Amino acid sequence: MPGPAGGEATIRVLRYDPDAGGAPRWQTYRVPYEPMDRVLDALHAIKWRADGTLAFRRSCGHGICGSDAMVINGQNALACKVLIKDLSQPITVEPIRGLPVHKDLVVDMEPFFDAYRKVLPFLVNDDPAPDRERLQSPADRARYDDTTKCILCAACTTSCPVFWGDGQYAGPAAIVNAHRFVFDSRDRASNERLAVLSDKVGAFRCRTVFNCTRACPRDIHVTRAIQEVKSEILKRRV
Repeated sequence: MPGPAGGEATIRVLRYDPDAGGAPRWQTYRVPYEPMDRVLDALHAIKWRADGTLAFRRSCGHGICGSDAMVINGQNALACKVLIKDLSQPITVEPIRGLPVHKDLVVDMEPFFDAYRKVLPFLVNDDPAPDRERLQSPADRARYDDTTKCILCAACTTSCPVFWGDGQYAGPAAIVNAHRFVFDSRDRASNERLAVLSDKVGAFRCRTVFNCTRACPRDIHVTRAIQEVKSEILKRRV
């Protein structure tokens, strides 16, 4: 059952230091908390007052940067958005899955960003530049509005069982960011992106499990975006 609105929380963190050798191990901490404290506040309390060796990423602390994605009570989430009082105790905290662990809750994000870079996540338009901005209708903008919200936290990709089993899979986040430009009426590189995602480790590796949609802290309809990219590949016969 969720803990009281304030008091003391039991936090179990999966610790691992590959440089020190040995297997990952659970370490338990007791942390006082206030009613509106988040899991990130508990991790700060542990690092600042109990164990300075604990390693984790965080930056803005407001659900914008996406740097503090981790597995909290078995679910991918941002530590800065999850209230301690809403969780069952003990609260378990683990690194996101499917990426190599550098230390404790810090993973190697480079494989994730490699897939992201391959889909050309930027506007491509070599047409002669207009005198002012490239205009777009509200309807055209609305076509891809949902996928502009991605903050590259990797929560969707690292919740995907296909990604866990096949590290070559582009993953939901890369496909979402391709979607954002594939359906942008100002862009001229949609076919190039779709060609990348038509590969055997591209969009058709998705098995429609919906883990990615449930994990997204920005409430993006990730699975729907992936299906729309698949349909566009078939439509254009890329």
